[in-house]
Amino acid sequence: MIRSARTTWAVLLGLAGALGAAPAPEAKAPQKPQEALIETPKGTLVVRLLPELAPLHVAHFIKTARAGGYDGTTFHRIIMGGIIQGGDPLSKDPKQSARYGTGGLGLLKAEFSERPFARGVLAAVLRPGARNSGGTQFFIVLREQPALKGQYTIFGELVSGLEVADQISLTPVDGDKAKERVEMKVTIRDAPDPAPSAAP
Repeated sequence: MIRSARTTWAVLLGLAGALGAAPAPEAKAPQKPQEALIETPKGTLVVRLLPELAPLHVAHFIKTARAGGYDGTTFHRIIMGGIIQGGDPLSKDPKQSARYGTGGLGLLKAEFSERPFARGVLAAVLRPGARNSGGTQFFIVLREQPALKGQYTIFGELVSGLEVADQISLTPVDGDKAKERVEMKVTIRDAPDPAPSAAP
C-alpha cells in the first residue's frame, strides 16, 4: 500500500518525537578515591592512590593487590631514613633472596609527573637505566628526595603510617638488603569520606 506524502511525513515526525523523548543515558557516578592498606608486623601503612598522576600504575597495583600478588612479599631493600622498597613477587620465597629486586618489572610504561618526592610518596621501581620498566615493585620515600623528581612514577602517597614506615627502615641490613623479613598483606578499599568541617 502506498502512503500519501502527508501520512509518511506524520509517521517520520512521530518517530522523531519518540526518539527525542527517550531518556538520556545516566552519567556514571565518579569513582571514589581508592586506598591501599599495607599491613605489616610493625603496623599498617595507608596509601591514597593517585590515578590522576599515573592511571596505568594505579590500575596495575589494584589488580595485583586484589589477586593477592603482594601478600607474603617483603620490604627487601632498605635505606634507613631514606626509602623502603618492596613488592617483588620473588620475595615470597626466602630461597630466592639473591634475586630479590629483579622480579615483577618491565610491565609498565613510565608516567612521570612534576610532583615532588616529598616524605610519604609511593613510586614505582625501575630497572637501572630503563625508564619504561615499572611493574609490581614500589618504594616509599621517608625524606624529601628532590633529585628523583621526574625520574620515577609517583602513584600514591601515605595518609597514615609514616611512623610505621620509619620503623621498617630500622630493619637490620646487609648493605641495603634487609636481613629480616618484613612481610606485607595489601588490600584495597574506598577512601573514607572526609570528616565534615566544624561550623565557624
